[in-house]
Amino acid sequence: MADGSRSFSAQGSPAVWLRLTIPSVGDVIFIVLLARLVLSSLSVRLLGDAGIGWHIRTGQQILTTRAIPRADLFSSIMNGKPWFAWEWLYDVIAGGLERVLGLNGVVLFTALIISVVFAWTFRLLTLRGTNLLVAIVLVLLAAAASMIHFLARPHVVTWLFALAWFHILDSSERGAERSGVGTHSNPIPARRELSLWLLPGSMLLWVNLHGGFLIAFALVGIYWLSALWMRFGTAHDRLEDTLRKHRAAKRARQLALVTVLTALATLANPYGFRLHVHIYTYLSNRFLMDHIDEFQSPNFHGVAQKCFAILLLLAFLTAAAKVRNFTVSEILIVMFAVSSGLYASRNIPIASLLLVLVIGPTLSEAVERLGTRGSVALGVRRLFARFATFSARMGQVDSRLRGSLWSVVAVILICAIAANGGKLRSQQLMYAHFDDRRFPEAAVNFMERGGAHEPVLSPDSWGGYLIYRFYPKTQIVLDDRHDLYGEDILKSYLKMMAAEPGWGEFLRAYKVKLVLIPKASPLANILASTPEWKLEYADDVAVLFERDGG
Repeated sequence: MADGSRSFSAQGSPAVWLRLTIPSVGDVIFIVLLARLVLSSLSVRLLGDAGIGWHIRTGQQILTTRAIPRADLFSSIMNGKPWFAWEWLYDVIAGGLERVLGLNGVVLFTALIISVVFAWTFRLLTLRGTNLLVAIVLVLLAAAASMIHFLARPHVVTWLFALAWFHILDSSERGAERSGVGTHSNPIPARRELSLWLLPGSMLLWVNLHGGFLIAFALVGIYWLSALWMRFGTAHDRLEDTLRKHRAAKRARQLALVTVLTALATLANPYGFRLHVHIYTYLSNRFLMDHIDEFQSPNFHGVAQKCFAILLLLAFLTAAAKVRNFTVSEILIVMFAVSSGLYASRNIPIASLLLVLVIGPTLSEAVERLGTRGSVALGVRRLFARFATFSARMGQVDSRLRGSLWSVVAVILICAIAANGGKLRSQQLMYAHFDDRRFPEAAVNFMERGGAHEPVLSPDSWGGYLIYRFYPKTQIVLDDRHDLYGEDILKSYLKMMAAEPGWGEFLRAYKVKLVLIPKASPLANILASTPEWKLEYADDVAVLFERDGG
């Protein structure tokens, strides 16, 4: 063997020392994403939703009192009224991290979850037989589409849980189909069946971290329907078909029991079944669903939405190519992903992840066939053939790499930087903060210097930031916990913010004396011309009005 090739075996496999020291593509995706989200301006973008402010303060209140709140803490108009802090466990984590590491800790936690999600997605794609280069492209598209919700909020935890549930359910189904019932000599299928029983246990965490736990029932329902279809839709002319129907029936019973146990696990929350009633009431309220931005259908003029549109197009093209027949579960997963992603922009990340996992293997097969199909122009055929060959070789090498040590080193190093105030020696590498071009930082500083103690009215999108800055000294009037305030209050609030006829009703009904709003908003213009309101502060972001004599 030539000197330059001593690092590789005769089969092209990397030597042991290379396998342990060179990071795999999945590790590179993890490290690059983590570094970008934590050590660049994206860290500020992660704090682009002010709601993290009330999550942090709620968690710190729980840590201080050792009690989960049952009534509102922050709003002057809802003070003491029933409130469901349904994401209390996430709040505790965020609040604890902020106490120890400041906002750097909150951003680091979010970045870790996002990085794990997309590195794991790549790993699952390759395990499902996706071509290496195709897998990279699909993960990049999914990450770009998901950037619309790259925010330090508990929804990123649902991305991780949804990925885990898909992997367990899909692996169980494919394992049952390929290998039948596991035996002592072939224990892998039995292990996959055993992993199903991890799902109800994971729900004990999920239900207390984020309301997106409802996705679990959609996923398990899809695989249950797939098992039923196989049980009743498969012919039984051959012994193999009879065995397949038997396995499908057994799997349907298992999934039904898993569903029941999972449903019971969702009751293990501080509010019991009342949480389910509350969530149903919230999600079934048409006014709220029609007026909350994240529940609106995506606007495909944005970059993230365009990337999601590309994934939709790839899904349709993959299905039209008819390289292989999709399974019932894959068809239902695609239908669920497409419909949920088109229904609400907040669903785009999970829809993107599910789409790439389903279409990845088939898209890879389509690319490989283009390299052998005689009807394709010779030059194009050679190009696709070389692409497939090169990617296959790279995939073989990548599958043998075990350089995850670099991922561990990256996590330890970034954690150390966060613990040192975001500095590496004297250089500031991390500085997670709310963007003062988006949030009224200067106005809040002015109010703090003046010792404002009256409840402050602001747009709901600023409410969480004001809670973060003012609690417990000063209350806010309203924030983005729309399920707390309800339809009637929000209707009056929206009328006021748009300066529509009757705009002053909200201010009078709730005895508002301080109003902090965007400079160019309709309400700012009308308050400036209303004698009873006095302008106290103004900058390029916000204006502060005080009721004269208040």
